[in-house]
Formats: sequence, C-alpha cells, structure tokens
Amino acid sequence: MANGSWASLRLEPVASGDKVALGSKAARLDGPPEKRDVEAATRVLLDKLADLQDAFHADGRHALLLVLQGRDASGKDGVIKTVYGAFNPTGVRVAAFGPPTPLELRHDFLWRVHQVVPPRGMIGVFNRSHYEDVLAVRVRAIAPESVWRPRFAQINAFEQMLTQNGVVIRKCLLHVSREEQRERLQARLDDPRKNWKFRLEDLDGRALWDAYTDAYRDVLTHCSTPAAPWYVVPSDDKAVRNYLIARMLVETLEALHPAYPPMHPDVRDAARDFR
Repeated sequence: MANGSWASLRLEPVASGDKVALGSKAARLDGPPEKRDVEAATRVLLDKLADLQDAFHADGRHALLLVLQGRDASGKDGVIKTVYGAFNPTGVRVAAFGPPTPLELRHDFLWRVHQVVPPRGMIGVFNRSHYEDVLAVRVRAIAPESVWRPRFAQINAFEQMLTQNGVVIRKCLLHVSREEQRERLQARLDDPRKNWKFRLEDLDGRALWDAYTDAYRDVLTHCSTPAAPWYVVPSDDKAVRNYLIARMLVETLEALHPAYPPMHPDVRDAARDFR
C-alpha cells in the first residue's frame, strides 16, 4: 500500500519472496479520507468498470480472474456485492469453494478449480479458492506438510499456465484485524438477519488465529508472482476496501486495452440496405 495523498491510495502487489507483516496496523489506513469521499470515488470507478467490462467481453482476448481470500467476516461477500455488482451479470461468474466432495477428493486438488476458471471474455471471482488447500488443510491438520508444502510450486505452475493462455489473475487477501473480526462476528450473533451466517468453524478460526497468520504469510511469500500477484487489502474499513479493489480492477482492465471488434465485412455488406 502506498501512503500519502489521495491519488496514491492504491494497492501494490506483494513482491515475490517478500515477508509481509499481517498485524493489526496492516488492516487499516492511517488517516483515511472521509467515507463519503471514498464512496463517491468508488462510484466513479464502478461506472468505469461497467464500461470496461462491455469492451472486455466483446474483445474476447482475455479472461479476468479475481481470487478473494480472507478470514471469516473479512468482507468477501461485500466485495462481490459492491464491486462485481457494477458488472453485467451475463459476463461474470462467481464460484465459491467449500469442503471438497467425495468425487473431488478422488482427483488432484486443482481439478475442481480448473473447471470454473472463466473463459476468455468473461470475468470470474473465486470466493475462497485453491489456496484453501495450503491454508485450511495446513492449519487444521487435514493433510501432512509433505502433502501441502509441494502445492505452493504446483499452484504457481498452474497459474502460470493459465496466464499463458489468456487468463489475467489478481489475488486479494482481505486483511482484517482481530478486533474488527470480533466486532463483525458479534454483529452476526446479535442480528437475527445475520446470525444464520455464524458457524462453529468461526470459533475455531478465532482459536487458530496465529496459525492462520503464519499460513497466509507463507502463501504471500511463495505464491505472489509477476504472472499472478497477491495484494494485501486493508479491510477494517469497508469503504476503503471496496475503493482499493475497484481501482486495481480498473487499472488491470485499462492495461489490457480492450477494444470492440469491427463489424464483419459480410454483415456490413448485408446490412447496407437495412431498413
């Protein structure tokens, strides 16, 4: 994250091999802009995203995959609702990953992921992802280190292959502080409209906080690559979180220079006398 002026309020990719601090300070900005200003700037970005998506879909040279990871109550659903809500739903696919099914367990861990990678012209979002196989699997001792540690290299190779075939990958860790997560989980317990979301696993996750922190650090260190960079998104402030991700996506799509293809000559000729 770059500090300083409003114009510098943007995400920076984690450098390959970098060891990132994931404490409470990294979950929030010092002296953020006023909420109303952030929300107004976000609306401008969302309008740009809608226009860019139209050209991106018509262009059809690339796919865009946004991976969202984070602790419980970090805001993955909120990002999808706010940022992806700007897109035409016919051009967006959202995939959520829970515990693997018996069929999925009979395949390699990336099998179920590859099936839902967006095709060219489409934008996809993963609500959790293949990284659960080096996070939850590790922290909850579902598999030994001899199984999950080689997956770092396997994931990098998989993502490299995708990018070489036209898939642009951006990965966001929605980073919340322990204090903010507690408040959000408490709100779920207190609100009948939200307490259905609360799970026993949420309590387990709190007890395993430090173990998850270590696991996330390793993911950022080993799996942020030029082909598929990770971004740490300070997510205690929801408005700032949404702005930062929207800006990163706008910059990503603009760098691809999506363009509407010209009308096919045969169609142009046939439509010349159209009335």
